[in-house]
Amino acid sequence: MKLLITGATGMVGSELLRQAIIDVDVTSIITLTRKPLDIRHPKLKTITHKDFLDYRTLGSLFAECDVCAWCLGVSQLQVSKEEYNVITYDYTMAAARAMLAAHPKISFVFVSGEGADQTGKATTLFGKVKGKAEKDLMELPFEKLIIARPAGIQPITKNSRAPFLYKVFYSLYPLIKILTPSKVITSVELAKAILLAARTKKGKMVLNNKELKELKD
Repeated sequence: MKLLITGATGMVGSELLRQAIIDVDVTSIITLTRKPLDIRHPKLKTITHKDFLDYRTLGSLFAECDVCAWCLGVSQLQVSKEEYNVITYDYTMAAARAMLAAHPKISFVFVSGEGADQTGKATTLFGKVKGKAEKDLMELPFEKLIIARPAGIQPITKNSRAPFLYKVFYSLYPLIKILTPSKVITSVELAKAILLAARTKKGKMVLNNKELKELKD
């Protein structure tokens, strides 16, 4: 499987990259990032890309890939409402359309989250914008589209670039996991679930936290 990852410097994307490197079924990895990565590996190729609304130069790159795992994102607490819409919705849709134009059979995995609402009735900015992205991705002609909706993600590997709140909650996750185990998934479990779903699932689907946790080789 030839895998393209966006958001490879974030908590989910960086763990997915680590798991993809050790996954024998992943033969090559391309990361699309604004800044070079610290990690190096023979099957990893990093492409520095500045404008996530314009992919005109990347058609041949997309044509090489079997799966795109869209992990690019930002907390709604880190940016303005307008910026959050652009990063969460506009970037995603522009890339999805460009990938389909270059490679109609490419599979797409969108990392969303619990609380996303495709009906538009969510009360949070996260729920509304992620839900709109989910809904509009579903309407594109992907043969395989997987929407992953994790709940609380427990980071296994500390990430210096993770949002401040995640750093604060590192020490709290063991307690949260005891109190509400169904609402927590580790970053490793999520990364492995994404890779497994990308290999084995067919069609279009939404996988909630419980379904992601239950995915096993």
